[in-house]
Amino acid sequence: MLSSAKNIVLAFIDFFHAPFSRWINLQTFRYLACGGTNTVLGIFLYWLCYHHIVEEQAILIGGLTITPHISAFLLSFSISFPAGFILAKYVVFPESNLKGRIQLFRYALLVGMCVLLNYIFLKIFVEWFGLYPTLAYVLTNAIVAVFSYISQRNFTFKVKEVDVVAPDYIEIE
Repeated sequence: MLSSAKNIVLAFIDFFHAPFSRWINLQTFRYLACGGTNTVLGIFLYWLCYHHIVEEQAILIGGLTITPHISAFLLSFSISFPAGFILAKYVVFPESNLKGRIQLFRYALLVGMCVLLNYIFLKIFVEWFGLYPTLAYVLTNAIVAVFSYISQRNFTFKVKEVDVVAPDYIEIE
């Protein structure tokens, strides 16, 4: 079933790649399509969780109060994180021969780095350069997306070179 779902997603994305194939390679297009879809999913889930699940109310767990915007983020992230990993692993970088648990660990590290970079760039653009927050957010996302793509291609889902060992002898029949 996973294979057929993967084939449907690939066929859909690849169909829309055709007009852009002169300017952007297939893997980058798949990354943009999957990453963009996952970003929209995350934003929608955040909105849904904030307004309709936590209903703009703080959540009290033991003695800890979780603000509604953090609760909504945690709920949406719990879906968008695995969705992003699955899309990257099976649609964007299927040629990676690293073990799945290694990929997942590296993906988690990368997502943590991207969250930190978002925070740092937003602080710099808004508080130091005085940019309008929405413009700062767009610039930040562009920078972090480039960093994320390069990191995923060369670290998280890289293709590990396989050592080919020649036999010590040649068998002649």
